[in-house]
Amino acid sequence: MEVKVKLAPDLDSPELFGPADKYLRKLRGSMGLRITVRDAVVTITGDPEKARKAGDIIGRMQKRLMKRGLLTEADVDEIISQAKNQIKPSKDESIIVFGHRGVIEPFTRGQLDYIRTIQKNDLTLCTGPAGTGKTYLAVAAAVSMLKQKLVRKVILARPAVEAGEKLGFLPGDLQAKVNPYLRPLFDALEEMMDFGQMRKFMEMDIIEIIPLAFMRGRTLNEAAIICDEAQNTSPSQMLMLLTRLGRGSKMIITGDITQVDLEKGKPSGMVDAWRTLKGIDGVGFVQLGKTDIVRHSLVQNIVQAYDKKKTDQNSKQD
Repeated sequence: MEVKVKLAPDLDSPELFGPADKYLRKLRGSMGLRITVRDAVVTITGDPEKARKAGDIIGRMQKRLMKRGLLTEADVDEIISQAKNQIKPSKDESIIVFGHRGVIEPFTRGQLDYIRTIQKNDLTLCTGPAGTGKTYLAVAAAVSMLKQKLVRKVILARPAVEAGEKLGFLPGDLQAKVNPYLRPLFDALEEMMDFGQMRKFMEMDIIEIIPLAFMRGRTLNEAAIICDEAQNTSPSQMLMLLTRLGRGSKMIITGDITQVDLEKGKPSGMVDAWRTLKGIDGVGFVQLGKTDIVRHSLVQNIVQAYDKKKTDQNSKQD
């Protein structure tokens, strides 16, 4: 198959393809394709799927160069890595949300499995390292359910567990103290909805963003419930959360079990739930990995470096 990509007329080829076509040679080698450039047209020949992806990669390289005025080798590595892991979901596997984003799609096979698991089960537990979209896709799924009137409200919760700092030393009242813990949920929500719509829904209690402790004693019917950073719950807190699930509700529990901030020796409620709930009908489990990281490519390298350090330490102890 042959794919042609027309280059923007104001782009300088050496800036786009690197010194001595270094970036172009990197792309050829990584995809196993024949790629030539003539008269501002890139011709890509080879496997149809890989050729289409290479065309997409060159398009992204152009956009980044035009946006930043600079394209580095690290940028090219990141774009190639993302494109190689990217999938094309079906219409049913896209998430329709409010606001300017419109449609959000899973980016990797792991993320696609995550979306399918949420759709199939009333309770989903998802673990994975930073940058895999655990929280982002959970919030998108919840907002989509709200838009389709499958639920009447969305509840986003997080345990307020200190990671090296004590809440009591932070300035302000209780709300001011817990807001930093809830900020990632606000950030995700702001990506899904117009600010005015989000504020209106929060004032009407259609959307709640609360510390996990505020869930005690409630029964949540027809709600999409998300608990983020659930690796920092205790087993008793996790049981409290799980038993909030009411009629017509879905619950998504996310966390990174390699980043537990509980005091040493205290068990994680998410790890305990993962072991305890296996085999129960209606409960889905998703384990995202390094290949599902969709942030800056450096995040993958950071995760791999820490994994190697942990493995080396365990080997020395043995």
